[in-house]
Amino acid sequence: MSYFVYMLQCNDNTLYTGITVDVKRRVQEHNSSPKGAKYTRVRRPVELVYVEESGDRSSASKREYIIKNMKKKQKLELINSNTLLTKFV
Repeated sequence: MSYFVYMLQCNDNTLYTGITVDVKRRVQEHNSSPKGAKYTRVRRPVELVYVEESGDRSSASKREYIIKNMKKKQKLELINSNTLLTKFV
């Protein structure tokens, strides 16, 4: 089973990073379900801006940690270099 690290751009232009096995379902939850993260529930709507595939949960969690600790400028550069995103939009 593949895991994905994803970034969302919230309505207030902040970025949220998470991991999931089903990107489309998770984005839908962030936008319209109580299962969406507390952070994104008050910043709806959110838009998927970055996706990266990871082999397993452990490596996805480690990558999520790295991304969450990046400066916003670095995150935006990562978003601009994304090639996997079109598969999910």
